[in-house]
Amino acid sequence: MAKSKKKKLPLAYKPIGFALGWTSGTVAGLAFQKTWKVIRHEDNAPDALDRDRRWGEILLAAAIQGAIFAVVRSAVDRAGAKAIERSTGVWPAPDKGGRD
Repeated sequence: MAKSKKKKLPLAYKPIGFALGWTSGTVAGLAFQKTWKVIRHEDNAPDALDRDRRWGEILLAAAIQGAIFAVVRSAVDRAGAKAIERSTGVWPAPDKGGRD
């Protein structure tokens, strides 16, 4: 019984994982906007295609954005997995490997 429950849970967790991923992306985007405003006192971070921005600005913004995204995504994924485990008694991922 536990084995079949364990196989079905990751599939059932997929919509929850999708919603958590979408939420974490939104939260990370907001956190990046606020962080960039604190660092550079600008409302808009540079984009790779901004002609008037220097390489350093663009790469700094990308590095900060990537770090914030990774931290927020990991925190949200971990909290979601722990909540599923507490409510069902089963970890929502295969025993080996991770998400990627």
